[in-house]
Amino acid sequence: MDDQGGSLPLVRVLIVDDHPIFRAGLRERLETEPGSIEVVGEAGDGATARSMTAAIRPDVVLMDISMPGMNGIEATRVISAEFPDVEVIILSVYDDDQYVHAALEAGASGYLLKTVEAAELRDSVIRVARGESVLSPSVARTVLTRLSGATVASSPLSDRERQVLELAAHGASNKSIAKDLFLSTRTVEAHLRNIFEKLGVTSRTEAVTEAMRHDWIRLADGR
Repeated sequence: MDDQGGSLPLVRVLIVDDHPIFRAGLRERLETEPGSIEVVGEAGDGATARSMTAAIRPDVVLMDISMPGMNGIEATRVISAEFPDVEVIILSVYDDDQYVHAALEAGASGYLLKTVEAAELRDSVIRVARGESVLSPSVARTVLTRLSGATVASSPLSDRERQVLELAAHGASNKSIAKDLFLSTRTVEAHLRNIFEKLGVTSRTEAVTEAMRHDWIRLADGR
């Protein structure tokens, strides 16, 4: 239900993975709670994913990386360029920094590991469809490890903006950030808009990547 008491539209998802059994399991996990997510198609490779995206225009594509023919990174790049209204979440077994950075640079709005719990996966899909970005905590740490040697520059972020972005980097929703920092959700949204403007980015993932590249935020273990 939305804030006015009406039903929110279903988030339409295309699943892309070369293993049919895994696709079936994903479909089952995503559609466990009726009324929130609808799986509108499945593809077994990147080229098919691109053509199906053109045909059915899903809200979110769940994309594997290692597939025959066009791999998930290249498919993400093509889909992000041709269909900017379609969001892509990489769902992979790999948390190596080379894959993570390649995926984010290709335009992915999120990067999750295949060990993700069903509830977190559904929540991530819905959040990305609403314009947020998601990273598994271990993936965020991988990004930080790679960028930890970057030269530290003066941060344009206020202390509060830094706190908001660090929580966002751990995958916290706006509502969760508001609760942790004793703020309203609208205040958190305003902070994020300010962060995006200051860093010259348009998404959480880009903001986190940029801030970590300059060592403006740090991710503590254990969240």
